[in-house]
Amino acid sequence: MSLVGRNMVSIMNEALELEVGYKVLEVGAGSGWHAATIAEIVAPSDVVREKWGHVYTVEIVRELADSARVKIEKAGFSDRITVICADGSEGYAQEAPYDRVVVTAAAPDIPKPLTEQLKTGGILVIPVGGTYLYQTLVRVRKMDSRLVEENLGGVAFVPLTGKYGHRL
Repeated sequence: MSLVGRNMVSIMNEALELEVGYKVLEVGAGSGWHAATIAEIVAPSDVVREKWGHVYTVEIVRELADSARVKIEKAGFSDRITVICADGSEGYAQEAPYDRVVVTAAAPDIPKPLTEQLKTGGILVIPVGGTYLYQTLVRVRKMDSRLVEENLGGVAFVPLTGKYGHRL
């Protein structure tokens, strides 16, 4: 992963305000590296397993999901990360609600299923905008009956695909 990619992972993790014990949904597993950084925060190996959180990472591309699963197992994170091959733009309702949701590809708009699967008080971090250019990293806080959005600055991500993604 490039230096820019590592920095963006750090920025996104900080924006998520992660804590031990959180259940996190990641949309876009890629190599599995970002999920591993999240797992190290929500389920650190030096904390008793009963207090661990868990990361569910959803990848739409079968080859990437399979590759991420292998890398996560080799790195010793398979007890803290579950890799699912599915349309992440629809979230992963089977394990909802989530304390945190992070999306690693740019959506045209904030997908409604992701905010619906977020706990009250939860945070969603997502790049929103066009394909490759003119995107904004957005932090969404779910308050009782409303969503509060915060612009975290300009970014450039690959486009989110799937039902709530870009039509390419």
